[in-house]
Amino acid sequence: MGGFSRRCSKLINSSQLLYQEYSDVFLNKEIQSQQRLDSLTEAPGPASPRQPRKALVSSESYLQRLSMASSGSLWQEIPVVRNSTVLLSMTHEDQKLQEAKFELILSEASYLRSLHIAVDHFQHSEQLRATLSNQDHQWLFSRLQDVRDVSTTFLSDLEENFENNIFTFQVCDVVLNHAPHFRRVYLPYVTNQTYQERTFQTLLNSNSSFREVLEKLESDPICQRLSLKSFLILPFQRITRLKLLLQNILKRTQPGSSEEAEATKAHHALEELIRDCNNNVQRMRRTEELIYLSQKIEFECKIFPLISQSRWLVKSGELMALEFSISPGLRRKLNTRPVHLHLFNDCLLLSRPREGSRFLVFDHAPFSSIRGEKCEMKLHGPHKNLFRLFLRQNAQGTQAEFLFRTETQSEKLRWISALAMPREELDLLECYNSPQVQCLRAYKPRENDELALEKADVVMVTQQSNDGWLEGVRLSDGEQGWFPLQQVEFISNPEVRARNLKEAHRVKTAKLQLVEQQT
Repeated sequence: MGGFSRRCSKLINSSQLLYQEYSDVFLNKEIQSQQRLDSLTEAPGPASPRQPRKALVSSESYLQRLSMASSGSLWQEIPVVRNSTVLLSMTHEDQKLQEAKFELILSEASYLRSLHIAVDHFQHSEQLRATLSNQDHQWLFSRLQDVRDVSTTFLSDLEENFENNIFTFQVCDVVLNHAPHFRRVYLPYVTNQTYQERTFQTLLNSNSSFREVLEKLESDPICQRLSLKSFLILPFQRITRLKLLLQNILKRTQPGSSEEAEATKAHHALEELIRDCNNNVQRMRRTEELIYLSQKIEFECKIFPLISQSRWLVKSGELMALEFSISPGLRRKLNTRPVHLHLFNDCLLLSRPREGSRFLVFDHAPFSSIRGEKCEMKLHGPHKNLFRLFLRQNAQGTQAEFLFRTETQSEKLRWISALAMPREELDLLECYNSPQVQCLRAYKPRENDELALEKADVVMVTQQSNDGWLEGVRLSDGEQGWFPLQQVEFISNPEVRARNLKEAHRVKTAKLQLVEQQT
């Protein structure tokens, strides 16, 4: 470890679990905690339909392993704390605050343990290195060793603070001191994620030597049956989790206290870092998407340049356009034709699909001139899930109207939602009657209008389809989008929903006050 070995961590081997499983254990515990509160005074109502509890995958075995591996997984279980009289003078809320801080330290130790395996077992493997070019090795591992070095010094300072005062130790000031170092290593590592994923998949598909060596390395007991990919994605998972740990600390501080101010600053620093990481990744993906589309799209109407630094694709898909014509005998005839919509943040393209995944644009309009709305028209046959699209000013400078049919109700609702003007930010304290769900299984978006979910995320539902999709706003950061019903369960207890809203509102208010002070 060179200059980073100035003190040996006492917590890094406190649990047999690597961070991938450790994190899963505590996320499951958060879910179970919310479920216990939810079941105290369950009040099913129209806003929160009751559903059977979904089982958490192998949480029982994880929890058993954690309790067997580490008797000090809770701050109160540390012998020095348990045997002292200090606990008697602490309120329940103060104890919960110390537990939240201790979890941040303990989880960092588990994270560093996994990073050691990622770097020493995989990145420094001579056999694996021999199967890779210099460029592939760089794209695959990026600045992983730098990430480990930063985590080492971070954990060292956290443990030092903890040992100096085991009863009233602080962590948020340490996070703030290390925030510039997090930015220095995490920003380039996460930005490289697109190339990392692409390189990894290419190597798996085309490099048999890489596959053979990797299989051998992953089968080593040190990896605990975890894949290299699970180690490579740890850094981004960790900074996201670190922000949520800080949020839990912030919720438990006394309003108006110096500790609340410190927690708010630390939380805000991590939030800005995550936002910048996401922006970098999105910018690269969006640019590549525009370049690809520009090669597939032709115009039969007025041409405009598609590629722009400020443009990105919001939603895309093929719909069925319904058109009425007058047949001989003055009878109305219903005709259908496929139309592909490309909705960008600033414009909409309407195209005729061509062979080879190509598109011929026959009309387009600026986003400010379009509107989608439900259509209650009743038609015979399979023509359900209808919505109207209005263009106030199309490519010819005139008005146009289209009637579209989708295969499912969720697809219809998603298009109407995407075509609407951006909504005003919701006042959380006025949303007590809105349903809420808790995520039981992580969800990775497949389309641009979907919301990425992690276990234990709480989302306020704004819309629900009859075919298993929900639209909602995540309370922890205000991000919104669609996600499948099967990944979540409804929170039935109105008191729990109210508490979730109050906590989210408090974090949001503290952040706004901090921003005002800084400007």
